[in-house]
Amino acid sequence: MHICLMCIEFFGDSIYGGFGRATRFIGRELARRGVQVSVVVSRRSPDRPDCYELDGMTVHQVAPSRADQALRLFRTIRADVYHSQDTSMLTALARLACPRAAHVVTFRDPMDRLDWQIETDHAGMPKAGWWTYKQFIGNPLVTRAVRKADGRYGAAEFIGPKAQVIFGLPDTPALLPSPVDLPPVVVPKASCPTVCWVGRWEGRKRIEQFFELAAANPHVTCIAVGGARDAQRDAALRAQYGGLPNLQMPGVLDQFSNPAWSRVMGESWVLVNTSLREGLPTTFLEAAAHRTAVLSVTDPDHFASAYGARAEEGQMQSALAWLLADERWRARGEAGYAYVAERFAVEPAMQAHLAAYATAMAQADARLARAVR
Repeated sequence: MHICLMCIEFFGDSIYGGFGRATRFIGRELARRGVQVSVVVSRRSPDRPDCYELDGMTVHQVAPSRADQALRLFRTIRADVYHSQDTSMLTALARLACPRAAHVVTFRDPMDRLDWQIETDHAGMPKAGWWTYKQFIGNPLVTRAVRKADGRYGAAEFIGPKAQVIFGLPDTPALLPSPVDLPPVVVPKASCPTVCWVGRWEGRKRIEQFFELAAANPHVTCIAVGGARDAQRDAALRAQYGGLPNLQMPGVLDQFSNPAWSRVMGESWVLVNTSLREGLPTTFLEAAAHRTAVLSVTDPDHFASAYGARAEEGQMQSALAWLLADERWRARGEAGYAYVAERFAVEPAMQAHLAAYATAMAQADARLARAVR
């Protein structure tokens, strides 16, 4: 079997987002199971060549503006299944280039009008740039390809119905869980209250709220993993808040190569998320895999309220105090671990992916058979 994964980003190529992390993780696990894996991603930096090998995968980069290049590449790859990690023009171009192959889409963060408003209001960039991005991930050609896909799935339960409305689908995409590693050895929790924040220091993520939480809780060790892509913003935030004695800023930690990432997640009592909106962040799943509770303003799939606490806007301080009291964080973290181990651990999640590919290939065969009648 030959699987081609497609995404707008790839973890480690100057980008450290959830889409790229999921793409790399899924590709690595497929390769470990003897599957031939190609990856096609939008070029985001000049640091990597057009084609390179990583974790058993062959990774190809294409310029977003070069549809002709992408079409030739997809025809050269000749995969059995083309799997989009969220929608983009790559979804449409793969379908156009290889109509006889099976095509699968995992919706990771489909955005409606309110979502786009939040993005543009907090982007820190011209709205024209967001319009271009919006067209790249959701124009009529993309919608047509999504509707014709042989398999459509959501990365969270709530995403299926949302994608159905946004793309006008005849049925509701089912859950296809994103795999996460369960630590082989339980990382001991820190002896004093410790919370972490993981992600990009940009826009709707509102990292400043985490820094203010650190300032208001000097008895709590606060670890802000990540950084801003804009070097000036990154430096300004570190200069403004770096003097807090209980705040650590280790920068970006590559979870694929740096054990410090798992150590931070494992030692923390609580993962804090301050974003205005989310899909189902991979960091939620990874926190639960480390028996770490989640504190968040957003509550996708009721994850925070079940395995931590959901904070009302402006009430992060009181929600954190509630979670730390009487070790509520510990019981909620353990409950989150049990949930993730059952559905999102590597083996069940990858078996779900392999089953989805088999179903999609059967659907594609049936589609081709109908076409020749």
